Amino acid sequence: MDNPHPWAETLPLLYEHLWARLIRGVHDRHAPARHPVLATVNAQGMPQARTVVLRGADKAAATLTFYTDLHSTKVEELRASPLAALHVWDASAHLQTRIDASVTLLTGDDVSETWQRLPEHSRHAYSSGPAPGTPIADSLAYTKTPDQVAFAVLRLDIQAIDALHLGPHHRRARFTRADHWAGQWLVP
Repeated sequence: MDNPHPWAETLPLLYEHLWARLIRGVHDRHAPARHPVLATVNAQGMPQARTVVLRGADKAAATLTFYTDLHSTKVEELRASPLAALHVWDASAHLQTRIDASVTLLTGDDVSETWQRLPEHSRHAYSSGPAPGTPIADSLAYTKTPDQVAFAVLRLDIQAIDALHLGPHHRRARFTRADHWAGQWLVP
């Protein structure tokens, strides 16, 4: 039986395919990589996972970019421990991608150009109002006033990518910054 996913047959093809999927997630609202799950650890050591929107993917620098409200819990968690994991499940390709990253938080002047490019309706997600997660009496008992001071960019500097392809023959590989992304096959 021919492999319907030839990109999973060699490490270089698989690595290129992973990045093509990530880059597609930046531009295609329907791509699986558009809405990955970002995991951090809270002050009690408990993992915290949430869906985020992929805003940038730079293969050459091995970085991914996300926007967030500076008052969000994830920012507090990343300030305490600037490490995160990212998970993407692509059902059509039978491909799970897990990414380990160190995170840099960018704010203020470092993000002012990005803020200026945001559509007005998108700016409401970054507010001078109550912080995300603040208890309220009613589901709509809040006001969000766009505020550039509340806008932050998370830059994930990828340290490792683990790919698991659940095709006719399961394949798993790990690519690391330390080995210059050469890759290593692993038992799935």
